Amino acid sequence: MEGKIIRVAGPLVVAKGLQNVKMYEMVRVGELKLFGEIIGLDKDIAYIQVYEETQGIGPGEPVYALGEPLSVELGPGIVGQIYDGIQRPLNKLAEQAGDFLSRGLSLPALDRNIKWDFEALVKAGDEVVGGDILGVVQETSALQHRILVPPNLRGKILEIKSGSYTIEEPIGILLDPEGKKIELKLMHKWPVRYQRPVREKIPPRVPLITGQRVLDTFFPVVKGGTACVPGPFGSGKTIIQHQLAKWADADVIVYVGCGERGNEMTEVLIEFPELTDPRTGKPLMERTILIANTSNMPVAAREASVFTGITIAEYFRDMGYNVALMADSTSRWAEAMREISGRLAEMPGEEGYPAYLASRIASFYERAGYVKCVGSDERMGSVSIIGAVSPPGGDLSDPVVQATLRVVKVFWGLDASLAFSRHFPAVNWLISYSLYLDVIKDYWSEHVSPDWYELRQEAMSLLQREAELQDIVRLVGMEALSPQDRLVLETARSIREDFLHQNALHEVDTYTSPKKQYLMLKNIMNFYRVASKLLEEGVPLQSILKLPEREKIARMKFVSEGRISEIEQLVKEVEEKLLSLKKGAEEVA
Repeated sequence: MEGKIIRVAGPLVVAKGLQNVKMYEMVRVGELKLFGEIIGLDKDIAYIQVYEETQGIGPGEPVYALGEPLSVELGPGIVGQIYDGIQRPLNKLAEQAGDFLSRGLSLPALDRNIKWDFEALVKAGDEVVGGDILGVVQETSALQHRILVPPNLRGKILEIKSGSYTIEEPIGILLDPEGKKIELKLMHKWPVRYQRPVREKIPPRVPLITGQRVLDTFFPVVKGGTACVPGPFGSGKTIIQHQLAKWADADVIVYVGCGERGNEMTEVLIEFPELTDPRTGKPLMERTILIANTSNMPVAAREASVFTGITIAEYFRDMGYNVALMADSTSRWAEAMREISGRLAEMPGEEGYPAYLASRIASFYERAGYVKCVGSDERMGSVSIIGAVSPPGGDLSDPVVQATLRVVKVFWGLDASLAFSRHFPAVNWLISYSLYLDVIKDYWSEHVSPDWYELRQEAMSLLQREAELQDIVRLVGMEALSPQDRLVLETARSIREDFLHQNALHEVDTYTSPKKQYLMLKNIMNFYRVASKLLEEGVPLQSILKLPEREKIARMKFVSEGRISEIEQLVKEVEEKLLSLKKGAEEVA
């Protein structure tokens, strides 16, 4: 079906004469056949957002309807790839066209020539439903790709056999309830704007371990949970996203670079292929998918990139995997929506954003969750979403931040003053929160220590007390404080510098296991508890603070996981040294 362009306004093209087209249907625009998507219909007028630069396109040029919505190809070969916002393989396009991509250039998302070794797990005569596992392909050494019956199919297997297949060759034949024979392949497609179905969403109860102490201990997120990381320029949003992508204990990582600076995405593209996965010892890219849509790429593709990423994440969730999706940054996605909305002359909302900003953000985050996957077997999977937000000037009253906070349950607020004082991760412990604390405290009690929650609460109260005391110190000076309050300040400083501060570039400090996190915090809090009692019994504060073992507390973060017993022994060692101060004071008396 063919129409004609009547108007071009940046990435928005208006066409006439496209009959019987639907919302969100894909089209090819102009003589260059640029990719576009219908985002508005008015009688025979279609409003199209084009995912490529429209310079040189003019009225009178043809528009071709493709008859299907924006969809992603799901099958073996997707892991380890680097895609743009509409799932074009950037590395393959670069091989074909060089460093600068021509407009209208297109390649299939999955390689049609590679033969995959398929091992069938069902046989002829079996009844299957959407989501059932037909067989497996060992896609990488770190990940087994489970070939699923597409969610919208069901019926009886007429034939299926193991062997080597390309993604387009039939691996078997399905007879559906209406008597129609359907070829089954290693690949199927799914429209990105529609959630993949699940049997049931279950309240998540298992933490997503990130290895970042301030996140895991103070503001944890769960598998299947949602979190946002708002902060001003230079506060470390991208570094946190990189750390989560490297260290989070998810089976599959989907990293969406949505509107970020090209140099940041380049760092990801160069660094990730060289990283070793701490879980498997294999290259990290063997369980990672990258989607790059940088700030110099066409603005309309930013929105598509976010939905492309979440659809790929849902696909691996349906296999029974735990998936973590990092979106950096949703503010650039919202800015793309604002630009397109302005071109459509829609009524603007707050700060020019479209009125549907909040519902569009919610439609993204609500696709996270811990679920019972569709299919006849009991299979659980999860998608966790961590989105960075870049409000202008770090203003947390920005509409994008506020719309995000309404739907996410973890808020990691970054602070420019912490970042400028070289404290990373620059998560402000006074404004951040996690609504999953009560949900996961039983897990930590069972798998780490029964007193984890109490320890965490006591440390947080000290940090809050420190903030109050700092105001007094600024007014009347440190000398006006009691020894007990000065001990509070000293302990809070130790929590900040020895526990919360973490060096992402240090080979040991970059990741801390839950057990080590607990022992580190226990050392600091045990020092405070014993020292408080000694102060009440008359031991001078200076004698307590001069204790040489405090240096060992400060260096706990650099003790490797293999020597974690040293941190356990330090708890007793510090306690014994503190009690020896009491004996010394009694002998002097």
